[in-house]
Amino acid sequence: MNVIFPRFLKSSYRKEPIVSLLITMGVVDALIGGLDDSWSLFTFGLVTAGISLGVKLWRIQQRRPLQEEEPVVQHYLPSRSSSPTLPMLSVTKKKPPQ
Repeated sequence: MNVIFPRFLKSSYRKEPIVSLLITMGVVDALIGGLDDSWSLFTFGLVTAGISLGVKLWRIQQRRPLQEEEPVVQHYLPSRSSSPTLPMLSVTKKKPPQ
């Protein structure tokens, strides 16, 4: 879990940084309010986290494509070279001078 959790947080913050920040703030406020017996802060934290989570789920639902299209493969080099092949080089052994 120690490896998976940071990867999940990093990918979440990269995709939607503002919504993820609001969720984190709401959870922290709810924890502080719950531990300190401040019910108004606890309620504010839960409402903030809930609204942010709802916005995140709504945005994910809006992004979902209706039709799955096949990805277009882009080739950077042609399948075969247009120039002719180079001739093979052979090393000729020279006789040493006598």
